[in-house]
Amino acid sequence: MDIVFACLALLLLLAGYPVAITLGGFAVLFAVFATLVGAFDLALLGAIPSRVFGIVTNPILLAIPFFVLMGAILERSRIAAEMLEAATHGLRGLRGGAAVSVTLVGALLAASTGIVGASVVTLGLLALPVLLSRGVAPNRAAGTVAAVGTLGQIVPPSIVLIVLGDQLSNAWQTAQTSSGNFAPDTVSVADLFAASILPGALLVGLFVCWQILRGDDAGQGAQPVSSNTTAGSLSAFVPPFALVVAVLGSILSGIATPSEAAAVGAFGAALLGSRKLGWNDWRHIASEGVHLTCTIFTIIIGASIFALVLRGLGGDETLAGWLSDLPGGAMGALAVVMLTVFLLGFVLDFIEITYVVLPLAAPVLLTLPMADGSTMSPVWLGVLLALNLQTSFLTPPFGLSLFYLRSVAPKQITTAMMYRGVVPYIGLQLLALALVFWWPSLATSLPNWFYGAS
Repeated sequence: MDIVFACLALLLLLAGYPVAITLGGFAVLFAVFATLVGAFDLALLGAIPSRVFGIVTNPILLAIPFFVLMGAILERSRIAAEMLEAATHGLRGLRGGAAVSVTLVGALLAASTGIVGASVVTLGLLALPVLLSRGVAPNRAAGTVAAVGTLGQIVPPSIVLIVLGDQLSNAWQTAQTSSGNFAPDTVSVADLFAASILPGALLVGLFVCWQILRGDDAGQGAQPVSSNTTAGSLSAFVPPFALVVAVLGSILSGIATPSEAAAVGAFGAALLGSRKLGWNDWRHIASEGVHLTCTIFTIIIGASIFALVLRGLGGDETLAGWLSDLPGGAMGALAVVMLTVFLLGFVLDFIEITYVVLPLAAPVLLTLPMADGSTMSPVWLGVLLALNLQTSFLTPPFGLSLFYLRSVAPKQITTAMMYRGVVPYIGLQLLALALVFWWPSLATSLPNWFYGAS
């Protein structure tokens, strides 16, 4: 029954029905049907109000609206444009310099906003014309912008890492309790932020190396973006870099919680944009922030109801049996989960995958013994999932980064061009995932150094 439920829900999503309504509404309807045939206890639905209340009052998830507001402010101001102007001029003599400048600015923008949509739209409006003017082929220019915009998935502070941190904390507690440890160390969002720094830098490095080797704009002269360019001046990078240091530094040092640091970041972004934004800009920012926040929380609530019903149908026991019986032990089970998440990324959003797959698979994975007899590191698992989920923004047909770029790209850049352009970057993301898979210390060394985390 649980397999039938999951397959029908997937078919409804593929049919184009709204995600939150499909996950939550269909779950309730199927629960009623399953109760009539004796496969579900309808009393379990009584947990829905407490789940909803827990989500909207969760202090970890409270960071999301602040980071959304922070991203919306930076998207609306000219901060990103000034950084791109300076970087394009500074790297004008480098092979593939225009693409490299877009990547470096995109990485800093990701660390300033944590929102893929804001990064892709901003870079699409600012960087795409620069790349095209420097002689970069349209498909490669579109692929570069779409891929660089997804760095907000893995570079902290990332909304994805916040969501993963919330779910991994619950999964780690469940796994440790089932193993007889009733007072385990906690897994925090700060742990995941620290764990993602090196993998994020690795991915940026892979992008830059590929762009230099490919050298799309080699031999092209530097073209300033506007007449009042701040090209060649590092001052364009100082305000956003200071904002990143303030937000991440306060989290990693333990001075502030992610929610408190996010509030500071939103306030800092407001100060940076105060002289550049008018009343209509602030109205747009408020409207966009409320809309995106409501969308995220609605999907989270729907996915949580779906996971509750799936667990009530015995989905967790079915999955636990499958994973435990796989050859290769913990690493074999982890490889299968990673492959499943990658394939689901073609048709589902990262929030649905996180709130449907993670509550079922993570507790099982975290109880399986590794080759040396130890338990799997939750922060390593979190980084692997974040890197894997990053590909979901680029994989057709439902890659959100491609849809964001489509909304601002010129008409001569077709959707087919975008699909071709992101293929190399999907390969680089999978390479980064493989490197972190084989060398867990890339994810665990900094958390161990900062906090002694698992």
